[in-house]
Amino acid sequence: MTLLRVANGLMVILFLFAVAVQYNDPDPLRWTAIYGLAALACLLSLGGRLSRFVPILIGLAALAWAVTIAPGVVGRVSVGELFQSYRMLSDTVEEAREMGGLLIVAVWMGVLALAGSGGRR
Repeated sequence: MTLLRVANGLMVILFLFAVAVQYNDPDPLRWTAIYGLAALACLLSLGGRLSRFVPILIGLAALAWAVTIAPGVVGRVSVGELFQSYRMLSDTVEEAREMGGLLIVAVWMGVLALAGSGGRR
């Protein structure tokens, strides 16, 4: 099993966990959608059935969304604050965490798009 396949399997678990923890979010549908689509792209990639178009679209959507959050958090939250507590410390810290999640989605979708899936392209 290649390193990329192992990492992709771990990302499926991470994205599904992100879906699972949205139950108490004030706006769970959009977060469940982005993380669920990312998990689906990972699964399709593992099965060799992922078109590059799919992760490109998901990644661009996540990146665009992260850019809309960035002005409210960049320079206002330290990296240490992101990991101080799992509960919501402030709206700014929560938004910074959300932006981080979106950037993880965007980066991993970029990896999938660049790596291809061995299936349809």
